[in-house]
Amino acid sequence: MSETVSDRLKALSITLPAASAPAANYLPFAASENLLFISGQLPTENGRMVASGHLGADVSLEDGQKAARACAINIIAQINAALDGDLDRVKRVLKLSGFVASAPDFTDQHLVINGASDLIAAVFGDAGKHSRAAVGMAALPLNAAVEIDAIVEIA
Repeated sequence: MSETVSDRLKALSITLPAASAPAANYLPFAASENLLFISGQLPTENGRMVASGHLGADVSLEDGQKAARACAINIIAQINAALDGDLDRVKRVLKLSGFVASAPDFTDQHLVINGASDLIAAVFGDAGKHSRAAVGMAALPLNAAVEIDAIVEIA
């Protein structure tokens, strides 16, 4: 595995977008001592929603995983903004909380959020191994299929 987080992103062909501004009265991230709390990130790429609707109805499992991956990229972009571009200050990704807009009989939320977990582990290596929650929701903001937030330990 490459030495730096930037090297790993490059190896994965990921260019981080600019961190998105909050859509309401909240901060995109907040820091307290050595903890960084990243607000929920939606699955957007180039300003558009990657997946809208409900898993198990309008959105396939594969598209849900791609949406979760997009959320993870946006989380990394927020971490990058919070740390002034020094992603190597991440000591550990402690937790991801994944919210999945789900049809009533959809029960594979954990498989959807794997799209984010797998990317975070690939980008941060051992420091990316995290605890998590994967929760089904009736609806998410802007009809997003997935939303994910994070807690990160920083140096």
